[in-house]
Amino acid sequence: MKFDTPATTNPIDQLKVIGKAHDRIDGPLKTSGRAPYAYERHDVVPNQAYGFIVGAAIATGRITRIDTAEALAAPGVLAVVTHENAGKLGKAGAITAHLLGGPQVEHYDQAIAVVVAESFEQARAAAKLVRVDYTRGTGAYDLAEAKASAIKPKDGWGGASDTAVGDFAGAFAKAAVKLDATYTTPDQCHSSMEPHASIAAWDGNKLTLWTSNQMIAWAVRDLSETLLIPKEDIHVMSPFIGGGFGSKLWIRSDAVLAALGARAAGRPVKLALARPQMFNNTTHRPATIQRIRIGATRKGKITAIGHEGWSGDLPGGGPETAVNQTRLLYAGANRMTATRLAVLNLPEGNAMRAPGEAPGLMALEIAMDEMAERLKLDPVEFRILNDTQVDPENPGTPFSHRNLIGCLRTGAERFGWDKRNPKPAQVTDGRWLVGMGMAAAFRGNLTTKSGARVGIDKKGVVTVATDMTDIGTGSYTIIAQTAAEMMGVPIDKVVVLLGDSSFPVSAGSGGQWGANSSTAGVYAACHALRTAIARKLGMDPDTATFADGKVKSGKRSVSLAEAAGDAGLSAEDSIEFGDLAKTYAQATFGAHFAEVGVDRATGEMRIRRMSGAFAAGRILNPKSARSQVIGAMTMGAGAALMEEAVVDPRFGYFVNHDLAGYEVPVHADIPHQDVFFMDEVDDKSSPMKAKGVGELGICGVAAAIANAVYNACGVRVRDYPITLDKVIGKLPPYV
Repeated sequence: MKFDTPATTNPIDQLKVIGKAHDRIDGPLKTSGRAPYAYERHDVVPNQAYGFIVGAAIATGRITRIDTAEALAAPGVLAVVTHENAGKLGKAGAITAHLLGGPQVEHYDQAIAVVVAESFEQARAAAKLVRVDYTRGTGAYDLAEAKASAIKPKDGWGGASDTAVGDFAGAFAKAAVKLDATYTTPDQCHSSMEPHASIAAWDGNKLTLWTSNQMIAWAVRDLSETLLIPKEDIHVMSPFIGGGFGSKLWIRSDAVLAALGARAAGRPVKLALARPQMFNNTTHRPATIQRIRIGATRKGKITAIGHEGWSGDLPGGGPETAVNQTRLLYAGANRMTATRLAVLNLPEGNAMRAPGEAPGLMALEIAMDEMAERLKLDPVEFRILNDTQVDPENPGTPFSHRNLIGCLRTGAERFGWDKRNPKPAQVTDGRWLVGMGMAAAFRGNLTTKSGARVGIDKKGVVTVATDMTDIGTGSYTIIAQTAAEMMGVPIDKVVVLLGDSSFPVSAGSGGQWGANSSTAGVYAACHALRTAIARKLGMDPDTATFADGKVKSGKRSVSLAEAAGDAGLSAEDSIEFGDLAKTYAQATFGAHFAEVGVDRATGEMRIRRMSGAFAAGRILNPKSARSQVIGAMTMGAGAALMEEAVVDPRFGYFVNHDLAGYEVPVHADIPHQDVFFMDEVDDKSSPMKAKGVGELGICGVAAAIANAVYNACGVRVRDYPITLDKVIGKLPPYV
């Protein structure tokens, strides 16, 4: 099915199942411990052995000697694989560093060997017996020091590296009110509940991999390019995933080394990264330096806006596209954005929830707050004043649907923004200075081709099969809702099968495109099945209705079970998106509000409450969408106040590489969160008239908290995270 004209009225608009707050259909499996995650697939193949990865002890340089004799002689050891005996390997084009290093070492903790043994404990103990000698190289590990050598990267996934409209320099120089400020965000690390894990088994030349991965088709492709075997010989399964946040978009060393270990040992091998390995052995969100310049009239109209961003990655890697939202969020005739990339020899920088917008808005939305103060305007009204209904870089391109103003006004009203004192450090509650802050939220609406197969059996049960994944986001449920709505059956009459490369290729989970695209693919397959059923029964597919487990045309009514017959019926199709995304700018919007307390004596900061209003098209399942946004807001709070992967600039690694040292928010850190979804549909987005929401919820959160800290105590922090050492010396006197 081609989606190249705006959606008209269709069965989804009935909203009998779609749009309702459904419990997760996979919830009982997960809460009872019956949902099998990758490392727990004990029954899928017999005689499983265990793998343990040896990571490089240097960040740059070469392995001069690797001695595995002692490890091979250890109890229970079946094989040790290194670059010397792994055979010829390739490197997947989508992955920056080799997943098995050697003799060249590209980053600290890069996998350089895997030990396979009868038990996990034996593999772990033997891994410590692998002796490695290195020649240490000279690397770059500090973005500030490497900034001067940064270059303009190639245009990529995020679009052009640089953009320019009008005369930014001239307009900024002439502006009545100006801001020129620099902001920094640190390296941040994923740490999903489920570590990266895989079980690999060979049957001759054919590989089966049970793994934890967000994008099944990408995993097959990357394994093929790495192991140099045909894609047809690879079967990947990942039905349940305990979180990903972008770190599992591409295969990592667990998948490749489980496969290599299994081939060497002649046994299936299961392998999970230890928690510390997840920080340095996988990917992370790169640090940024961002310079923002805004010029405006005295009445607050932006006349010039410029955003420059610097980040770093390994050779061949890509930038953090932190400037991209500035191209679309606010009006202004004279504009400039620029992205620069430095070479850093840290572990691979790559996607982490809302790449680009999440760190970009951490800077832009503080700058907007600072500008509003200089203009003596309310921060909400300043943003409303500079709203735009067209792409400001391409004014001939309207937004498909943009209700940022609605989010700002609704969010402000629900939060009680009118009670905010605009003058900092004026509101107290005992020893606490109390302040309010806000920020706009923005995330692009991406869509991508997605397919599914839908069948109905003689009992009237609808089964959906697609390689879509569920990373804890509720994919099972919204796909079931879609099929139930389209086929006119209760949701408990739908079975959903996900995460298997033998199923039709879907959008996968990433980029906030998963929910909208994958359900649109199910919509297309259901539309094909409805047509097949109607034609089998001699009915007009365009007028036949599906409801209450029956298909009806005129006075004739036939149960779906009867229509399916003993053999059943099935259909397969995919949604392919045309040029609507080029004709219209498509994005999601929101507004975050936060109230923060700052201890007048110690500088300790506490979030007291958070609120947000969001415009993201039709909300398919308000219950799971709300949970997504609550989780995103919590993640944004961590970015604001505590999360930082601390780099040792001498040795090029993240020092705090476990959950004991890498701080993340807990329930007690955020007492109250309010989430509100604007009532809207976007017929230019998909037949579902939906958009994504899982990444929108993190965008702008940190800036809202930063602005609240400033309103509370009068200390403006431009370098995240906002820790008490950056505040305490500048607090007003505690009398």
